[in-house]
Amino acid sequence: MNLNLLLQNQKTKEQIESLLQNGKHKELRDRLCCRLTFGTAGLRSAMGAGFCYINDLTVIQSTQGIYKYLERCFSDFKQRGFVVGYDTRGQVTSNCSSKKLAKLTAAVLLAKDVPVYFFSTYVPTPFVPYAVQQLKAVAGVMITASHNRKEDNGYKVYWENGAQITSPHDKEIIKCIEECVEPWNGSWNENLVDTSPIRQDPLKKICDCYMEDLKKICYHRELNVQTNLKFVHTSFHGVGHDYVQLAFKAFGFQPPIPVPEQKDPDPDFSTVKCPNPEEGESVLELSLRLAEKENAKVVVATDPDADRLAVAEHQENGCWKVFTGNELAALFGWWMFSCWKENCSEDADVKNVYMLATTVSSKILRAIALKEGFHFEETLPGFKWIGSRVKDLLDNGKVVLFAFEESIGFMCGTSVLDKDGVSAAVVIAEMATYLEGKNLTLAQKLIEIYEMYGYHISKTSYFLCYDPPTIKRIFEKLRNFDAPQSYPKCCGIYNILHVRDITTGYDSSQPNKKSVLPVSKSSQMITFTFQNGCVATLRTSGTEPKIKYYAEMCALPEQSDRSMLEEELQKLIEALIENFLEPDKNGLIWRSA
Repeated sequence: MNLNLLLQNQKTKEQIESLLQNGKHKELRDRLCCRLTFGTAGLRSAMGAGFCYINDLTVIQSTQGIYKYLERCFSDFKQRGFVVGYDTRGQVTSNCSSKKLAKLTAAVLLAKDVPVYFFSTYVPTPFVPYAVQQLKAVAGVMITASHNRKEDNGYKVYWENGAQITSPHDKEIIKCIEECVEPWNGSWNENLVDTSPIRQDPLKKICDCYMEDLKKICYHRELNVQTNLKFVHTSFHGVGHDYVQLAFKAFGFQPPIPVPEQKDPDPDFSTVKCPNPEEGESVLELSLRLAEKENAKVVVATDPDADRLAVAEHQENGCWKVFTGNELAALFGWWMFSCWKENCSEDADVKNVYMLATTVSSKILRAIALKEGFHFEETLPGFKWIGSRVKDLLDNGKVVLFAFEESIGFMCGTSVLDKDGVSAAVVIAEMATYLEGKNLTLAQKLIEIYEMYGYHISKTSYFLCYDPPTIKRIFEKLRNFDAPQSYPKCCGIYNILHVRDITTGYDSSQPNKKSVLPVSKSSQMITFTFQNGCVATLRTSGTEPKIKYYAEMCALPEQSDRSMLEEELQKLIEALIENFLEPDKNGLIWRSA
């Protein structure tokens, strides 16, 4: 391939030239000899020069591949069009910003006479899948790296059903990308967005429709209008501020108090060490201090692209409780089912109702479903699997109330078939308002839920590992533990009942030893079910150099000694780390507190 293609961008050209001049041949090889592949969230990588980085060229090549694939799949592609959205990321050193990459994405398609719905300003990620469905487009792309570090960017692809692409589309798109790596005429013309008659701005229509649809999951508007409860919102230097304000207005609330230092977009995320609200109290510092000053009881934090939500609540002892994704899911699950039950028609059948979660998330929805009579289903990790399955269920006349993944990703209702921090923020505000009327806090309600359906105590964390062969070795050892092709039978003193390996498709709990969930060879993931009721999963991240672990004690309602369950879980996690991950031996970096 002609290297000059990489060099249309002066900044990335300088990066390549500098590596050449300084004799950094290994880094040059790393940058130029491998290509980006689709992970759990589309393409995601650092911004910079090279085929395995996010830059002008790799975005043009990806879009050309997508064009080629969509042209093959849809005869009406040029009538229905394509949606493009973007967040507020940017990097001066590579002259790379989400908006510029979005313009290049649009240019490739406009130059081929495909109508493009290009948002005139930054939007939350959920607006793209929502727009794909509303506008009946064949697909859409969101330029975002969500909550990743500031150096990263990404390219998230949605199919016509409004869900993120899954296999085989991702594999086929990669083949198409490889067939047309030379940029076409017009592909570099980012000004096409401003001049083409077939570019439309869907912002007003989509924003208005989204806020109207949101009202479908507003059940206590009269309480919201009257409440004295105050909320603080932080948008983590990202896109969320304007949209969360509008969502609160749609529910009848006064606007939440914004954190002034974090309200406006800032691609450097300058007030937080990492822009991930999941990291807890350490990154919520500014919002918690503002809430104390304003006497606000609840803090809602959307991540930079506003598709995920963290929540903190001020407790009577003066401390803040930052809820985990699994705890919030227990609250959302209870709430969405209670609201459905109170508002459904007399002939509504609870057996038609569904909730979903990814397999590494808490099993609390399963416990609620068993007691209340609705269906609960699990999917592989990643909201792309949830979105596709929810669409199938809806097409078959089912009612889906709620779905989640433990990494603070929530889908309340089915207007958006992806996680959505904007809707989740306002639903939690309504829940807190309703509970205040019953003299309950969110934390107190959570305990009530656990006492009714059984404590589900979970812990999730990760190790950093920048060496792929080490990661592979750790997982291969688990598959050949005491002998070849033999998984561990115990972990320290804890006996293992079942093992499921999604990478190989093995599941010891099934009569045919085959996993019910689809095989996912591109990532590592093994789940252990222990005799004491604990379920633990080890897996690699699809977007970051991490080995994640997820562990949960699932207790029956009569087992109410929480501290005993917590102690047991902690001991099991220590055994899991020591026996299976061996951080010292493998050079793993512990997650910083």
